[in-house]
Amino acid sequence: MRTHRVVERIESATPAHRDRAIDGLRALALLAVPTGHWLLGGFTLSPDGALHNASPLSAFGGLAPVSWILQMLGIFFLVGGYASVLSYRRHEGPTSAWLKGRLARLGRPVLGVTAVWAVLLPLLHHGFGVPEATLRTASTLVIQPLWFVGVYTVVTALTPYCVRAARRLGVWAAAPLLGSVAAVDLLRYGPYAETVPSWLSVLNVLPGWLFAYQLGASWAERRVTRRHAWGLLLGGAALFAALLLWCGYPTSMVGVPGEARTNSHPPSLLVLALAAAQSGAAVLLRERLRRLLARPALWAPVVVVNLSAMTVLCWHQTAMVAAAIPASYAGEVPGLVGAPDSAGWILARLAWMPVFAGLLVLIGRYARGFESPWTRAGTARRAAAGVLAAGFAVFALGLA
Repeated sequence: MRTHRVVERIESATPAHRDRAIDGLRALALLAVPTGHWLLGGFTLSPDGALHNASPLSAFGGLAPVSWILQMLGIFFLVGGYASVLSYRRHEGPTSAWLKGRLARLGRPVLGVTAVWAVLLPLLHHGFGVPEATLRTASTLVIQPLWFVGVYTVVTALTPYCVRAARRLGVWAAAPLLGSVAAVDLLRYGPYAETVPSWLSVLNVLPGWLFAYQLGASWAERRVTRRHAWGLLLGGAALFAALLLWCGYPTSMVGVPGEARTNSHPPSLLVLALAAAQSGAAVLLRERLRRLLARPALWAPVVVVNLSAMTVLCWHQTAMVAAAIPASYAGEVPGLVGAPDSAGWILARLAWMPVFAGLLVLIGRYARGFESPWTRAGTARRAAAGVLAAGFAVFALGLA
């Protein structure tokens, strides 16, 4: 009965002009992040009782297609570009004020999770005897999703330029970004790769993730038609297949321990091919998804997920770590602590997924406050949080 009232309240509070399909796509892409990290990430236990990162992809290369499905950052950047353009268009006042508000919404949760972990590290080590190596593993996992926020901050700042490009070139505004990534990939993977400096791959970071964001901006400017969408879907799928079959790209969309090449850090041309196909599919399915989410029972969870977007992104790895660290004291636990190299591990990990989700919900009850404006926080409190966050960042980034 209570759930029914909540559903009705959410439905009545939803403006008639709200584009439910965009929110649905964002929620889908967002939930793919913890699902992928929880399914494709594991821990091994060293003789001294410390946890170390591992992945079932090292033993089961056949699981790589799962990463194709769960790698939905292309969709996230697509709807991010779409929503940012609509917000930018509605804003009255200087662009700097609009940008400041958008960046504050991204920065507060990141500041919160890093400040909390800065306090947790010495407490867990000195108060509970958690091995330093375990804390380094946990820090790596916590900081791992936060790169996204940094990149997203930069592309958000470029929104006015994306709007201008979309109005002038339409869907083709994203083509130079694709070409840029292709050129860098040709240099670093082509016949003269041995003479190319390793830092060159960094040049793919901005155009690689701006590609889908620019498509979203063009979509918001109504410059992406169904014909364009079919071109993106079919062209992206064809390029994706060609890169895998004939160009030697890794089959996994996420990094696999021990492999020299990775597709996502920084994004390779394969990531853009997948993003193009996903973007085309999203445009084509928009109306169908909008009709589906007209049902209040389906719309309500989409709203809840979107309201907690940054909490999910920032804290989902903490939920997995919160289960793994206590379990490590009992030795190897199937699906949680132990080499992810058997079918039994995969089945056990699936059983652990609801536990991770429950821990994330529990953590989110307290952590979601970081998404709200800190109206009652004084300057000293904000400064302290900033210092703690910076300390954690130095520690975590120093692991590299």
